Amino acid sequence: MIDIVDQQTRSRMMSGIKGKNTRPELALRRAIHARGFRYRLHATDVLGRPDLVFPKHNAVVFVHGCFWHRHAECRFTTIPSTRPEFWQTKFEANVARDSAVRGALLAAGWRVSTVWECAVRKPQQVEVAANLLAAWLGDGASEFEIGETKVVAEG
Repeated sequence: MIDIVDQQTRSRMMSGIKGKNTRPELALRRAIHARGFRYRLHATDVLGRPDLVFPKHNAVVFVHGCFWHRHAECRFTTIPSTRPEFWQTKFEANVARDSAVRGALLAAGWRVSTVWECAVRKPQQVEVAANLLAAWLGDGASEFEIGETKVVAEG
């Protein structure tokens, strides 16, 4: 399929996609703050600049978009039909970087959680995710993942 806009317009459109303070992230932040948890945002001194850093709990939370970070078996994880080789390479690099950052944080003693965009699309989903995240912060498990179809805790 041929792109319907020129390269300059597409570049401008893609540069407008935000990397922080996204709608899913803001919704989760409001819900977790309402539960009494305090956090730092996008801490530059923590590897990977996690979306939320809970120093008191030695925990970090990444709020990942399913499309960009390739949430496995998610309906929002699609590959654009234009330039699929480019996109596949880009997505593989994103996944490799996410995995390396997660491993390095765990090795450094951080507890790491990933909340997928599909798990916080609706207000009632945000509440469920915030409750699960609050429970995880209190229980001491090293890894935690919240997606639309699954919740995974390890360690």
